[in-house]
Parts: sequence; structure tokens; C-alpha cells
Amino acid sequence: MESILSFDAYLKRHKFYIWAVVVLICAVYAPVIASLVADWSLDPNYSHGFLIPFLSGYFLWEKRTALAATRVAPDNLGLPVILASLSLLVVGHAGTEYFTMRASLVFLLAGIVLFCCGRPVLKTAFVPIAFLLFMIPLPYIVYDALAFPLKLFIAKFSVVCLKLMGIVVWREGNIIQFPQTVLEVADACSGLRSLMSLLALGVALAFLTQKSTKKRLLLVVMTLPIAIFTNMLRVVGTGVLAHYYGAAAAEGFFHEFAGLAVFSLALLLLILVGMFLRRS
Repeated sequence: MESILSFDAYLKRHKFYIWAVVVLICAVYAPVIASLVADWSLDPNYSHGFLIPFLSGYFLWEKRTALAATRVAPDNLGLPVILASLSLLVVGHAGTEYFTMRASLVFLLAGIVLFCCGRPVLKTAFVPIAFLLFMIPLPYIVYDALAFPLKLFIAKFSVVCLKLMGIVVWREGNIIQFPQTVLEVADACSGLRSLMSLLALGVALAFLTQKSTKKRLLLVVMTLPIAIFTNMLRVVGTGVLAHYYGAAAAEGFFHEFAGLAVFSLALLLLILVGMFLRRS
């Protein structure tokens, strides 16, 4: 009967097969990975995708001591997970559905770990593997379904703030109208773009700085109000400039700078919340 191996000993004994599996996965998923990297480069909503694999690798490295000592107990339940993941790849390819193809890669990694190394190893490596899901762009139908109500919410409360400041303004849907000009709360101002990046960073920050599950969940949940609040400030600031200096003053350099400033502020607020939770 084969002796019980630790994960570290398992890697040393089967390193040739492990590298062979890595090469095979890269060959099969090469077009999927290439299209994923292209989306990160072209779509500002998912530029954070470049960071995700590195953060995932760091999470795994942080668990290296516990992982090395974890007992390897191969589990046949991983085989159906592997087959289901490959089926998702085939179905996604047949329907040109990129989210399905890309998600199948993450599920496949989990299935391989479960099949070859067992549940104890998968449990230890679960967070680094699951974190990879943040690098996958949402289907546009889902993105639009989330962005539209967020745009309406931010437009509504931004108009309330502008009125409290004594500015004459009214709203029709996501359109904010001033006596001299009209502004549209576009997808970039909905908060969803910053929310997606902030959520990924929030999860990373939660697992790096918080010890209890409750505090980790609270920090992750706080990304939503922070993203909405900071983007509302962006819309209000744009409205003030448009009211006093015209629409041209709220466009161009200010619009681009405001996006960067808003995300920086959101990240700062998230870090401050994390520091507060850690000390409480």
C-alpha cells in the first residue's frame, strides 16, 4: 500500500506529470487565455485582471507552509468536476460564450487539485483558486442589468445633493438637466466599473489583513457603499462644474482625472475601513 504523502513530497515525486498537465492546460486554453488578456487590455472595466493571477499566486505563497504539510488524499469526486469543466469549455466554444469558457478553466484547476491531491489540499488552496474568478469579465447582459439601476440610483441622489447646494437641476432617468446644459450618468459613472475592481481588491485586502471570517465579509460588503458613494461624489462634482462653468469644463481632462481620483479615494476608504476593523 502506498504511504501517505504530504503535498510537498507529492510535488517532488510527481513533478514531471505536474508539468505535463500544466503544459496540456496551457495548450488547450491558449485561445481562451489570449482573448482574456485582450479584454484586460481593451476594456477599462477589467484592467484589474492583470493583477488577479499575481494576487492569487501570492495568496498561495502565503499558505505555502500549511500547504506543504497538508496530507494528500486523491479523491475520485474530482473526475466529474474535470469532465464537467471540459464540457463547459466545449459548450462555451460552440456557443461563442466567453464567460463559460473562461470560468471552466478555474473549475478545471479545482477539479484537478481535488482529483490528484484530495479535499484537504483543495480546502487549503480554495481561496487562491476561487480568487481567479475575479479576472473573468461578466457577460454583457449581466453587466448592463447591474449598471442601469446603479446609474439611476446615483443620478437620483446626486440630483438631491445638487439641489441642497442651491443648484437648479432636474432629472429624467439617468439624464441630469441644468438650465444651460445636460449631463448623462454613463456606465463609467454608475460605480460598477470601480466596484468590480474594488471588490477584487477588497477580497484581497480582507484575507491579508483580517483574521475573522465576520470581519472579512464585512470588509468585502463595504466595497458596495464605498463605490457608490465615491462615484456619486464624481457626478456631483461634475454637475457643479457644468453648472458654473459649462459642460466643456466637466469633460476632457477633468473627466479622466475624476475617474482616477474617485477610484483612489474609494481604495483609501477601503483601506481605512480595513484598519478600523483590524483594530476593533
